[in-house]
Amino acid sequence: MKKLIIRGNRDLSGEIHIGGAKNSVVALIPASCLTKGKCVIHNVPDISDVGILIKMMEYLGSKITYENEVLTIDNKNLKVKPIPTEYSSCLRASYYFMGSLGGLFHHAEISYPGGCTIGARPIDIHINSFKKQGFKVTEKDGTYTLDTHKLKGQDIFFDFPSVGATINVMLTATLAEGTTRIINAAREPEIQNVAEFLNNMGADIQGAGTAEIIIHGVKELHGAEVTVIPDRIEGGTYLIIGALLGKNLKISGINRDHLFSLISKLKDAGVSMKINKDSIIVNKSKNLKAVNVKTSVYPGFPTDLGQPMSAFLTQCKGESLFEETIYENRLRHIPYLTTMGANIKSWDKKAVIIGNTQLKGRKVKATDLRAGASLLVAGMIANGITEVDNIEHLLRGYENLVHKLNTVGADIKLIDE
Repeated sequence: MKKLIIRGNRDLSGEIHIGGAKNSVVALIPASCLTKGKCVIHNVPDISDVGILIKMMEYLGSKITYENEVLTIDNKNLKVKPIPTEYSSCLRASYYFMGSLGGLFHHAEISYPGGCTIGARPIDIHINSFKKQGFKVTEKDGTYTLDTHKLKGQDIFFDFPSVGATINVMLTATLAEGTTRIINAAREPEIQNVAEFLNNMGADIQGAGTAEIIIHGVKELHGAEVTVIPDRIEGGTYLIIGALLGKNLKISGINRDHLFSLISKLKDAGVSMKINKDSIIVNKSKNLKAVNVKTSVYPGFPTDLGQPMSAFLTQCKGESLFEETIYENRLRHIPYLTTMGANIKSWDKKAVIIGNTQLKGRKVKATDLRAGASLLVAGMIANGITEVDNIEHLLRGYENLVHKLNTVGADIKLIDE
């Protein structure tokens, strides 16, 4: 069991460089299974999810090298094999192997995907889309099997713009006969990154980043290269921390356009920032003002930044309303914030946060990845020592977290018991 020991209230100055996007790379790696060629992915973050995906790829026969943030994948000996629970249960993104293996081999078999327990995360939208494309999908004892003789392009409408389902349909549609249209597609930057990779491999995808994506099927794909976009959630988390503790703290290697909703809210709260093309210099601000935050699909406020933002709101004078609209269990960190001294009343997927309050170091527990990020923020601004247990979740999404923060003045220790 790993934990963080945080000594709070340290000014932060210097530079934090943002790594590649977790939510992008976990789709790019499985996407490489659409070709038997060699693929090279640059700016790959050193996070535990990448390590698990490398093991899955090697299990399927790929030859992998990973050094200096460059991942090289040689799929010459790639085979379709059942993906067992020991792999699939480790991360939600394992379901992308349904789309990639199904697209190339017309067959895929995988146990139900895992990931953080942040609420109901059914894959019905994926399964229904696969069926429309021509797959016969069966489920037995938690294992899904996809089979087809021929994939056909279809018009596919989503009731909800799911990121995972949008990517999975793109994966299968690239090698399908005819044209596929995804209507009410998700628009996240990570989807554009995956589409870029697939097009580099020889796919014909248009409209990624809009609500309608058109995929003209091709007969085969070849090896290609792609660069992972900056992680907007990592960048946003450090920007939030900088708004509370920064002393000319520079967050570099970011895409400011991907963080527009967060930047807007921080400005409304009174945060001092200097925004450059690919970096932001942020300073802690006095007299922060309460703001309301409502998560939404892109380009709205990201659900993955909602929990870290709720810790920020405890330092804003007045009453802030925080509302989560996507996952029902995104507020499990709230009791830990109140234990630390926060004044929060929560119900359903809403919370009223009354600030500002001085937080105190306590023993707390990360119930999921972004809850862990929230408690990290809280611990860094609290008086005394905060001990965050169960931080394996946190390490799934933040590359070299302790090193990056300690380099700019934090006092954090990673304990492995």
